[in-house]
Amino acid sequence: MKYSIITINYNNCEGLRRTIESVARQTYRNYEFIVIDGASTDGSGEVLKQYDNAITYWVSEPDKGIYNAMNKGIARATGDYLNFMNSGDCFYADDVLERVASHTSDADIIVGRDYHFSATKQQGHASIQPPRLSMLTFFVSTLDHQSSFIRRSLFDGCPYREDFRLVSDWIFFTEQVVDHERRVEFIPNIICRREEGGLSEKQRERNRTEIDRYLHERLSPGIYADYSTLSRLDKTTLYRLFGILDNPQKRRWLIRCIKLINKIF
Repeated sequence: MKYSIITINYNNCEGLRRTIESVARQTYRNYEFIVIDGASTDGSGEVLKQYDNAITYWVSEPDKGIYNAMNKGIARATGDYLNFMNSGDCFYADDVLERVASHTSDADIIVGRDYHFSATKQQGHASIQPPRLSMLTFFVSTLDHQSSFIRRSLFDGCPYREDFRLVSDWIFFTEQVVDHERRVEFIPNIICRREEGGLSEKQRERNRTEIDRYLHERLSPGIYADYSTLSRLDKTTLYRLFGILDNPQKRRWLIRCIKLINKIF
């Protein structure tokens, strides 16, 4: 199994260095490494030249944004599965690709877990995987692209939309899983150690605005209102609710509890 690791970068030379080194240390060697830099002016070009032997292909030139850069990487990719490990994010361990390859899955999308580490708090946590995937799942969350391995053929004629600045990976996963029913396999392995404070985290309001713009395009007002109500639960609670509602015995107990609460209040 061949993997294409795609890294995009803009003016994050030290983050780029960490990412390159984490890829170069992988014990599994059947991969190609593609780096797309947006004509950085902070020394990233020098980093790319320094690690030229560890990179299959790299370019440093102006682009039209995050997803334009990612699409450039996709156009160059020849692997069976693509992984997007952006600058500053790193593989969690040196044997990550080896462990992923050992699963020998034929899924369209293989999804591991992220490790979110806060340098200020000196602590971290692994991401939570949903018990199942549906439109409601994507209404409140998405799959982490740093820890996902996407079959190359899914991008044929379907690159990332460049008319959205922050959420085109979310749109891609939503359409591939909900509309096209692609097979997704969750694996327990932690794939990525994420850098604190990514672009989407800094611009959460704009991120949500773009998501709502897309959702209003595809959902009727009534369905949007129902999903919006359910999304007021935190993600962990919502995922647990999925498990309860899918289990007849647990569902009966939940209904009894709700009726009891109604009587009390």
